[in-house]
This record gives sequence, C-alpha cells and structure tokens, in this order.
Amino acid sequence: MRLLLLGCSGFVGRELVPFLLELGHEVTLVSRQAQPFPSLVGKRLACLHLDPADPANWAHNGLDVAVSQSDGVVNLAGEPIAERRWTPAHRDVLLQSRVRTTELLVASMARLETPPAVLVSGSAVGFYGTSLEARFQETSPAGNDFLAEICQRWEAAADQAPVGCRVVKLRIGIVLGPDGGALGKMLPVFRMGFGGPVGSGRQWMSWIHRHDLCRLIATALEDVSFSGVYNAVSPEPTTMGSFALALGQALGRPSLLPVPGPLLQLLLGDGAQVVLEGQQVLPERLQAQGFAYQYPQLNAALAAATSPASH
Repeated sequence: MRLLLLGCSGFVGRELVPFLLELGHEVTLVSRQAQPFPSLVGKRLACLHLDPADPANWAHNGLDVAVSQSDGVVNLAGEPIAERRWTPAHRDVLLQSRVRTTELLVASMARLETPPAVLVSGSAVGFYGTSLEARFQETSPAGNDFLAEICQRWEAAADQAPVGCRVVKLRIGIVLGPDGGALGKMLPVFRMGFGGPVGSGRQWMSWIHRHDLCRLIATALEDVSFSGVYNAVSPEPTTMGSFALALGQALGRPSLLPVPGPLLQLLLGDGAQVVLEGQQVLPERLQAQGFAYQYPQLNAALAAATSPASH
C-alpha cells in the first residue's frame, strides 16, 4: 500500500516506520522534523517537512497531493501530553495539534473523488476518564475531564472522513519501549536502584508493548474487518505498584522508593494526572477479532523492552 503517516516521527514511529517498510509498503512521512529517518530515505520512504496543523501546508505545500496519492493514512499527530505544565496556552496546543490536524486531513480526503481506502487514527484511553474501580470497554461512556474532551473531539474529527473510507480509531494506552514514553523515563532511575511506584501505586496502567501497537496498526490498515473503535492495550492491565515491582525484577534492581505525587504535581501541574491517575481498560474488540499479541503479559513485555537487544 501507499501510506501517508502523520505524527509518526517520534517514539512510536521509530519502530512503526521501519516495520511498515519491511512489510513492503511505500511510506510518505509528514513531520515537523527535517529528516527523522535519514538512513531509510529513498528505500520506499519519502519525507515532507511540514506542520500538518497549519492549513497553508495542505493546499500549497504538497499535503493535499500526498493524500490523493495514498491508499491508507495513519494519523497519530499530537503534542506529547505529560511533558509540560498545562497552562491555558499549552492546553490549546494539546487540543489543536490533534483536532485541527485531523480536521484538515479529513477535509482533504473529502475533496477527492477517490479518497484513501482506510484511515487509522489515534486516540487514547484517556477517553474514559480516570477511576480506581471501574473497568472500561469500547462501549463505555466518555469521561468528563480535559483528556476525555481531547479524545472525544479527536475521534469526532476522524469520523468526518468521507463515505468509502474505512475509519479505525485506536484508544492507545501507555506504550512500552526502551527509548521513550513512560518506560524510557523510568529506566535510568530504576537502573540506578532508585526506582519505585509513582504516587499511591494503586492507580491503573493500561499498557501495550510498542511492537504490538505497530502490528496492530499494520493489521488495521490491511484487514478490512477492522472498523470503528478499539482499545489498543494489552489484555492484562496492571497497577502502578505492580508495574514498578515487575520492572525492578526485570532489571534485578530494588523498586521500593515511591515517587511522591506532590513532586510530580509541582513539576507538571495538571499534566501529572496522566501518571497519578489511570483507568483499567480492556481490549474486548481486539480479543473478539482474534488479534494475536506478541506480548500480552507484563513480565514478558518488560523483559523484551529492557533486554540489551532492544537498544
């Protein structure tokens, strides 16, 4: 397939782009980075150095043309959620980097006589809000906090894709990989023997190994039976306390020193919610369709992500 990728030049994209190329796809990557994968350019990979949230880049700088030449689109565009304080200005950036980009994408698709056949669009388990007790499936209602609002508006924008385009929305959990995301930030601390649970340790973590997420995206692009919303998480959610214990065991290091919630609140403000609160999310639809996880269990996922071969 000829694929157009937005928001895929960071942590997930580092594995997703080579993986899609290995499967034989032709990839055009839209990125605000000048050359995120220099070693791969020319090997069925082209890069457009553009901001997809800027309307001018669609009509005048080649994005509309790239959409028209694509069989499928993967849209994971969005500013990182938990890396800065949520000032009013940054809240707007978090929202618009997702919603505006998706609105511009589907508008471009709608102008085509033959739009791309499939759109795989990102969302997040933050759709459901947070809870210590509830268990969430794809049919569960949305939460009422800021992250839930972002996810609802993000998904609603994707739903405006033209008739004839199959839309797959992935509510992605915490992605595990050694070189980024939550695990990438925790690994140096744990390797020094200072690791431990963040906050109370009781909050839920719904996670997925990055390789399984890449396999899921590839499957959703190719398998026409995939449509609608899927919880992109493993079938075994865990608590922060259990996660810290398992990570310590995987590294052969202690995991007893908790990171106090107030410290994160001081550093990240409202953004600390992503780490201090959570939700127990189950992948009912993926299991019903027989998606075969390579890393369904946390111990195996952490062993893979922390092995020397993963670096």
